[in-house]
Amino acid sequence: MLNSAIEIQISALPHNPGVYQFFDENGKILYVGKAKDLKKRVSSYFVKNHEYGKTRVMVKKIRTIRHIVVATESDALLLENNLIKEHQPRYNVLLKDDKSYPWICIKNERFPRVFPTRKLIKDGSEYYGPYTSMRTVRTLLDLVKSLYPLRTCNYDLSEEKINAGKYKVCLEYHLGNCKGPCEGLQSAEEYHGQITHVRDIIKGNFKSSLQHFKIQMKQKAENMEFEEAQRIKEKIEILENYQVKSTVVNPKINNVDVFTIISDETHGYVNFLQLSHGSITQSHTLEIKKKLQETDEDLLQLAIIELRQRFNSNSREIYLPFPVVVEENLKITVPKLGDKKRIMELSERNARFFRQDRFKQIKVTDPDRHTKRIMAQMKADLRLSEEPAHIECFDNSNIQGSNPVAACVVFRNGKPFKKDYRHFNIKTVEGPDDFASMEEVVFRRYRRLLDEDESLPQLIVIDGGKGQLSSALKSLEVLGLRGKIAIIGIAKRLEEIFFPDDPIPLYLDKKSETLKIIQQLRNEAHRFGITHHRNRRSKSAINSELEGIEGIGKKTAEQLLQSFKSVKRIREASVESLAEKVGLSKAKKIYDTFH
Repeated sequence: MLNSAIEIQISALPHNPGVYQFFDENGKILYVGKAKDLKKRVSSYFVKNHEYGKTRVMVKKIRTIRHIVVATESDALLLENNLIKEHQPRYNVLLKDDKSYPWICIKNERFPRVFPTRKLIKDGSEYYGPYTSMRTVRTLLDLVKSLYPLRTCNYDLSEEKINAGKYKVCLEYHLGNCKGPCEGLQSAEEYHGQITHVRDIIKGNFKSSLQHFKIQMKQKAENMEFEEAQRIKEKIEILENYQVKSTVVNPKINNVDVFTIISDETHGYVNFLQLSHGSITQSHTLEIKKKLQETDEDLLQLAIIELRQRFNSNSREIYLPFPVVVEENLKITVPKLGDKKRIMELSERNARFFRQDRFKQIKVTDPDRHTKRIMAQMKADLRLSEEPAHIECFDNSNIQGSNPVAACVVFRNGKPFKKDYRHFNIKTVEGPDDFASMEEVVFRRYRRLLDEDESLPQLIVIDGGKGQLSSALKSLEVLGLRGKIAIIGIAKRLEEIFFPDDPIPLYLDKKSETLKIIQQLRNEAHRFGITHHRNRRSKSAINSELEGIEGIGKKTAEQLLQSFKSVKRIREASVESLAEKVGLSKAKKIYDTFH
């Protein structure tokens, strides 16, 4: 039943867009959320029967509700983002704000320097970025340096000081990397013309620089200055090569942000690309930890606001995989084909690669988190009621109907637990009958676990299709375990996953970790079963070779093998050593047969 104090607070909420905040009894903020309709959204927390445990726990802790009404839903998005970053509430997704990204600075000076920095100083200088790696910054600055001779000294190059002859040119001038503005050898107008081209290059627009160099090259060639014309031609080639490498789509796609998202049970991964004249000028993937089973739409909305703020984006168009409410006056495009669709696919690929890299890192640095994530993923993929920390897989082996055996392999927390592997020699089935054999071994396995009061698995995997699965179910039914243990069958040809009483199989993504673990289980059970089958056939062949000797029965053959370990050693043994084990009469018969 609703707490009366909470009920009064909810009744006072308006039907307007805004941001709501939940506080506990100590006044500590629990959660910040946005809403198109504050009253409806906040009320839903207290009337729903929440399946997700964390949401139930949070709702029980709420004692105070505060709200801020805003003009539009997009205003609510911005405010929500700022409040989350300011207060870091326990039940909100985690957004880490990194202030140390590198920028390219064009200094506010008479002869502006261009250099990388991690500090933004409000002195009228221009800052471009932030960039996600210093490598990108260095590549751009190396390109600029190879095209335009800019100063690197930090002298105050005022007109008075230059005219007074206060400075002398340095080594950079003699190397051709600077035109010597410190001695008045380059005018401020010419220098600022270079800076204009540098700005365009940093923004991804190479057109003006290329045109400028081509005009210069033509003039030098007409004036018979061929060496200088060749040097300018080399600069054009450098610029064109860089343009080809950096242009990924149609150059007409300009000043656009691209966002895509992929997610699993615990995290969302949002990739952000910034496009200028068909070139990617920014790329970053944001990892967001889910707290209350947020949808992809929720995470993408939050990430768009966060990333556009973080990377200082003023693009007025964004490409998204599906429509979401964002800032007003922002054009949203959901590409379906062509260049726009290709850039979306590239963005999604970046998100997937980032996710894979994170998984590899986590596997080494945080194996517990890796295991929890895989278990949660398997639970979701296979529609299980609990995480399958203990899985058992069964496989039958009978080649040409001889020596039928079965194997049971055990995985705990997604890894082989070889101590619990078991072999079964089929006892009650005549001939090669996979269905009956499966029924027998499943019954024997769980009859024993029940008798010995051992823990039962959360999931049973049967190597085979509907027939083998039905046979295994019969045994579970007899033991009273049907419905208490989840069971699936996997058919080899198309990797179809079959569920009890469901004629339509499940097809998992071929790259799915859930499918990989099921395949690993199936392959391990097959390997373990085949090894045992070969050992039995080998032993059977050896026994038949010894039992073929007149007067030597099964018991004597086993006794000899136990003593001598192999037929080869029995063949090489003397009459005396054989007699010690089986008596002189039998020893002579064995010796005579082999010799």
